[in-house]
Amino acid sequence: MKRLNVGWPRLYFRFYVALLLILAIFAIATLEIWDRSGSPLERSNATLAQIMQNVLAPPDAPPAQQQAALARVAANLNNAHMTLYTRDWRPLAVVGEFIPARRWRRQGMTGPPPESFVRLPDGRKLLSSEPLGFTRPKAILHNALLLAALGIGVAAFPLVRHLTKRLERLQLGVEKLGAGDLTARVPVEGKDEVARLAQSFNRAADQIERLVGAHKTLLANASHELRTPLARIRLALELIPEGIDAKRRAGLEQDIAELNHLLDEILLASRLGAIPENTDTEELDLLALAAEECARYDDATLDGESALLRGDPRLLRRLLRNLLENAHRHGVPPASVRITVAGKMALLRVWDQGPGVPDPEFERVFEPFFRRRGTLDNTGAGLGLALVRQIARRHGGEARCALMKDGRSCFEVELPLA
Repeated sequence: MKRLNVGWPRLYFRFYVALLLILAIFAIATLEIWDRSGSPLERSNATLAQIMQNVLAPPDAPPAQQQAALARVAANLNNAHMTLYTRDWRPLAVVGEFIPARRWRRQGMTGPPPESFVRLPDGRKLLSSEPLGFTRPKAILHNALLLAALGIGVAAFPLVRHLTKRLERLQLGVEKLGAGDLTARVPVEGKDEVARLAQSFNRAADQIERLVGAHKTLLANASHELRTPLARIRLALELIPEGIDAKRRAGLEQDIAELNHLLDEILLASRLGAIPENTDTEELDLLALAAEECARYDDATLDGESALLRGDPRLLRRLLRNLLENAHRHGVPPASVRITVAGKMALLRVWDQGPGVPDPEFERVFEPFFRRRGTLDNTGAGLGLALVRQIARRHGGEARCALMKDGRSCFEVELPLA
């Protein structure tokens, strides 16, 4: 079973981006509300500037009056140092140590200033060593929101990743179960919805494993038990006097052979489903194996190149034999077999001189017990091609029906090289 397409971003990445977008929208909305409401902090600064202008002397007052008014403002502020500037940054009055204006006049200033700064409505500037009002409240809000977003983003990433890792482990368990590993289970972590989902998956996997196991056991036992009456029928047929009609005897023998072949295929399908992996594997040449199987038929031709792969020789022989038998029974001789190598895969093609399988039935022919109507030979149980696909997938490959350049169809089997 192939893994899901990962063209979209991973789930944890989408969760994380969604969280960051929510934080960004929250910050933008906060700043918009701040701007529309005028912000209490900014309004308080404007009110403080107006009060300071009312307390200080007018801009055109004599220097002595400017100095006296500034001294009254600084009188009860813990010996604060204050400097009053004109609109164009010329000193008007100084109380205590002189505070230079060069830092405030620098364009693009960043970071908190060492002194408090108040811009009066008439354009004058008041610098003080004691805090007066709030220094750049909007910038403080910006920095606070930025730090909060960064902190939440950094702290949320491991939490989101932990949650999605559990979902990824659950997805991996589902893929293993879908690929045929009926023993696949997922760990149950926590007590939330993801944990309950893992518990439900494990219960469903247990039930599927029991049902499939019971079905395979029943199928294998039934097939095995049918061998005994078949052997008795064959023995009774052999003991019948020679006087029986030869045509009837031949028909009975053919029916017995077909039943015996059907039981062989059912037992093989049961074993393939019961054993999860190939146990008897060895390195072999697919071309040599195909040559041996083609030698069993007078009307089979073989072409191609050597393809070394690792697999179960008995199963691969059965795959080749079923394809050749299908062409012999339902096609027009001679049957052709070609083996090519492309990259890391070996490609096996089998076709005959007939029209082949129609396009709408390309997938249906691999279904168990499916029989096409109108074929030359309707014998067989319809398990041969189903076993071909099952054996190919067991070796990490695939079997399919494909169109050739002349419009006819052929069977293709891809198998990984050693």
